[in-house]
Amino acid sequence: MTQLNIQPHDEAIVAIAYDTRQSSPLLASILKRAAQALYTTIMDFELMTTPQLHYAVRCYNDDGQYGHYTEAGYFDKLCTAFQNLLEMTPNTQRLEPLAVDAANGIGAMKLAYMRQTLAKFIQIEIFNDGTRGHLNDKCGADYVKLYQKTPEGLPLASYTKYCSIDGDADRLIYFFMDKNQQFRLLDGDRFSVLFASFLSIKLNEAKLFDDVKIGVIQTAYANGSSTNYIVNTMKVPVACVPTGVKHLHHKALDYDIGIYFEANGHGTIIFSDDLKSKIKLAIDDPNRTMEERLAANQIRAFINIINETVGDAIADLLATEVILSILHLNLDGWLNLYDDLPQRQLKVAVRDRTMIQTTDAERRCIAPAHLQDCIDELVSKYPSGRAFVRPSGTEDIVRVYAEATTQVEADKLADEVRKVVEELTK
Repeated sequence: MTQLNIQPHDEAIVAIAYDTRQSSPLLASILKRAAQALYTTIMDFELMTTPQLHYAVRCYNDDGQYGHYTEAGYFDKLCTAFQNLLEMTPNTQRLEPLAVDAANGIGAMKLAYMRQTLAKFIQIEIFNDGTRGHLNDKCGADYVKLYQKTPEGLPLASYTKYCSIDGDADRLIYFFMDKNQQFRLLDGDRFSVLFASFLSIKLNEAKLFDDVKIGVIQTAYANGSSTNYIVNTMKVPVACVPTGVKHLHHKALDYDIGIYFEANGHGTIIFSDDLKSKIKLAIDDPNRTMEERLAANQIRAFINIINETVGDAIADLLATEVILSILHLNLDGWLNLYDDLPQRQLKVAVRDRTMIQTTDAERRCIAPAHLQDCIDELVSKYPSGRAFVRPSGTEDIVRVYAEATTQVEADKLADEVRKVVEELTK
């Protein structure tokens, strides 16, 4: 309290929201009674997604500068920006209908509201909306990512474009069936590439690229092909941080445009105040060309689609759709921007996970002795090989990650690293 200059008599405000689970109203009422016992002012937003609550708190603390701290304010900001960006952009591609797996969660209700608002621009069909199935049961972003398969409850023959959100609507995964009816997934790495590509293009068109610090933040789990594409093709720097949203979000603050996504589809973009000022100056500068001012305007509208406070499946969905329209991309074209390297992840049970110590954003081992040397020697045998190990934060296991040019090689490398870990942690 001393560090933050909070006085005992200062008014405290607690913001509460909850989802559609049966236990939510009871838990919310208990929390409210506890807050009232401490003479705390309560803002009860009732049914909201987790990202909507983050947004509301940010708006309230910013005295409305970020937006209006209600659900109506949230949708008005996002939907207006989405509409404005499409309408100001010439020659956009017509958006294909989108089938959304809503994981039988709170997101279904919120998507239904947004669908009506944006019906003129995009056709959204909602499945797994909670009327029949159970929350996250064989559906949702986590299920699709983990099992690499389509969720139950979707008509696979009817659409060319699908996405899944998770139960509280902070994760987003896209997928489709290719011409051979093979399941194809677009996860967090793909969002980083798509968003960074769009913003780089618009910054260049606005003649602002050299004046803006843009970066993509990844963890060691990001596919090596995505990193290579971002750095060598897009010419955008990449920073690697330890696993966890707190590390990604914190590092993103170092950039004018900091883009981060976990592989599970949770992520967002943070835009600095300096960047927003430069965009406004460019828009208002009569000496700039119409093309430069349009690009700056497009960036400003895009900023207002993004929920900078936290990963937000609804905001990221709108951002994805508008980029696909402007860049004339379908899901196949997006997927083919680069080819993922095959990878394999394994778990190794150990006596004591603290025996494994890492550095360099968890990409290198410093203990036990010689483990990293052994990993380096194994990796050197495989073209485009990469491998690392890191201890679990909660149980005595070590996680192994390996990637290589082929799936057979990735599997073999992962197994060889596993054996080394077992040998050196006996």
